[in-house]
Amino acid sequence: MADTTEPTLIPLLSRALNHIRSTPPRVIASPATQPRRAAVALIIRVSPPPSYVFPQSDAASPANASAPSLSDFFQLDWVNAPGARPELLFIRRDSPDPNDAGHLSGSGPRTHDPHVAFPGGKTEEGDEGGLYTAMRQTWEEIGLDLAESDYTTIGQLDDREITTSLGKRLLMVLSPFVFLQLSPRTTPVDPAPGTALHWIPLTTLLPIGSARPRWSAVSVDASARLAPRHSTVLRLLMRLLIGNMQFPALVIPPSPVRLTPNVDTRAIDAKRAHLESGAGPALRRQSSLSTLRRRPAPPEELKLWGLSLGMTLDLLAHMATGEEKGKARERLSASALLPPDADSAGGMLRVPVVAPSLVSVFPRFSYPDVNFWIWVFGKRYRAVVRGWETSVRAGGTNDRRINWTGSALTTFYAAVRKALVVVLVLRAIGVLVALLVGAWIVCW
Repeated sequence: MADTTEPTLIPLLSRALNHIRSTPPRVIASPATQPRRAAVALIIRVSPPPSYVFPQSDAASPANASAPSLSDFFQLDWVNAPGARPELLFIRRDSPDPNDAGHLSGSGPRTHDPHVAFPGGKTEEGDEGGLYTAMRQTWEEIGLDLAESDYTTIGQLDDREITTSLGKRLLMVLSPFVFLQLSPRTTPVDPAPGTALHWIPLTTLLPIGSARPRWSAVSVDASARLAPRHSTVLRLLMRLLIGNMQFPALVIPPSPVRLTPNVDTRAIDAKRAHLESGAGPALRRQSSLSTLRRRPAPPEELKLWGLSLGMTLDLLAHMATGEEKGKARERLSASALLPPDADSAGGMLRVPVVAPSLVSVFPRFSYPDVNFWIWVFGKRYRAVVRGWETSVRAGGTNDRRINWTGSALTTFYAAVRKALVVVLVLRAIGVLVALLVGAWIVCW
């Protein structure tokens, strides 16, 4: 009889978090011309199965008991109980910051798809570093205090450069930090108005067992990124000549945190009063407890794309690393994290297997000839990808010293810019020839 038991992700998660903790991130220094930085929090928890009964000793443990270490955490009974489910926290903002331009929220111009992101935001004056920024922004946005003993900082993923359209100008450097919830019960939260929390099981994001992630696409109006905002005629012309850009997206089922009257509001009041009275860091809150009584919106499918997808794939890629060759590793490889059509179209937009997160920033255009010319001018990009993969196969001695991600993005978007120029010139020549032929026919 076939084994239909769902494979557990706990060993893969343990290996990933230990790998993140032991691997120094690639830190990108901000240039003097653009010192802006930002940070986000990737918060992971393990949800015990509903049928799990905690021993009486665990239920009576004091609140000030020392938190377990990372190795001890993955030895806990409730973590290894059959049916325990690792989850990753996403948020959905009903009204993203208009000044954000979609860079941190995961949205973008001319898109209407419901999307999710990670809590976080821009570094402000007085922040002690990226880690402090991520923790402060998480508290301000959703009321979750990552400084509590129920949470531990795992480490930092590689910094990411946020650029303007087609990578022409650096806007800021983004630092993602990974946190793990050490307790089986999530502390009460107080999200800002218009912010919904979604704990998404990692099984919906990974090709584990018979389950496969649902890949889709988000279409972005290319004219919104290439033409001046207030030039309607030019934007219509660009839309006609170039079409849309399509970015890969993961479709994830919504799993909102529904706050009920049974939530211990006194715990939230006490924590907020302690922090805002001066006994703790002066943090601004953007909401009130009235959000606890709001009726939840009807569920809808959400899309994970853009920067949020890239950081998620960076996290998941650690689950496919290591020296093990056992059955768990055979179930998950870095190439399995890529969309099914990542290598289609003759490899025009081939993403290096060593960095599946790059798929989140490589668009395809709705007109095939644009993609063709990108491939024609993508020789330098393909050379960077080959050098990157050769470095990793050789032991990765150069992997931390060379900004392979930045080099790949720079050369790729240089090819995109050249392709668009050629396409526009050819379109203009075609229109001119058509007008001349039409005039000749009329005059003849």
